[in-house]
Amino acid sequence: MGTQGQRAELRPPGAWTGRDDGPGPEHARWHSVIRPWSPDEPAAGAAVILGFASDEGVRRNGGRIGAAAGPPALRAALASLAAPGPEPRDAGDILVGEDLEGGQALLGQQVAAVLRAGGLPVVLGGGHELAFGSYLGWSATLDRGRAAERWGILNMDAHFDLREAPAPTSGTPFLQAARAEEAAGRAFRYAVVGISRANNTRVLFDAAATLGVPFLDDDAASRPAAVAAFVGEWLQGVDRVHLTLDLDALPAAVAPGVSAPAGFGIPLDAVRAAVRAVAASGKLGLLEVAELNPRFDVDGRTARTAARLVDEALRTLP
Repeated sequence: MGTQGQRAELRPPGAWTGRDDGPGPEHARWHSVIRPWSPDEPAAGAAVILGFASDEGVRRNGGRIGAAAGPPALRAALASLAAPGPEPRDAGDILVGEDLEGGQALLGQQVAAVLRAGGLPVVLGGGHELAFGSYLGWSATLDRGRAAERWGILNMDAHFDLREAPAPTSGTPFLQAARAEEAAGRAFRYAVVGISRANNTRVLFDAAATLGVPFLDDDAASRPAAVAAFVGEWLQGVDRVHLTLDLDALPAAVAPGVSAPAGFGIPLDAVRAAVRAVAASGKLGLLEVAELNPRFDVDGRTARTAARLVDEALRTLP
């Protein structure tokens, strides 16, 4: 993890380990096929793992500390799953410490490098402040001649994360992105599935209305068919999707290891419906998982669920 007071830095990927049933492709698992990736290599459609080891945004937002340990926990949960198809790559971890703004900028640079190399960035968090770093990455590719491509952000989350704050936190990333898109002269395309009416104040609903943000609350999102229909309609207005999975969208019984556990949440099948719809559309441009907090997990339950969602997204790609 990053050290307090130090600048954010990129740590190279380490070795993956997991269950080994023998040699040969018929026994392949994530840990046996993944290999390191650096920005001077082509990615050619491969998923490229980027860890964002950050607690700072959660700390600033008054949440439960521990999300900085999320990336290694997610890698461990992915490691023994059967190989997902095209060999994934690992670009290492961004260690944030207190330097959140520097960490977001560094994540943006790495995401942009993956996209330019033809890969699919898969960002493992870490607090939801990672979403603005991911945004910086794909928006940088638009600034280099791809402005006609309409990117949108689909957030599976109990919260809008449109807070006003004097400094970036885990609650501000999408307001930051909205303002950056406005400054760039582009439309802000953002939708949320899983909103808890009990956990978002009126000012946040007003902010969403002002920005034209469509959403499904947790009651409506309890039905997978309703989620699939909502996502399918929203997909018609975008060319590429930044899909961000905040694990606190799930009930605390399913995902106890998060920074802000949900009292109700939405069913896992509803989250899977959204993941499948985006992946099957061929429009998935970036996938990220936020708010895994291993300190509060129970028997690795949250990490295992998150790993299956990542794996399922990759298996559903056309």
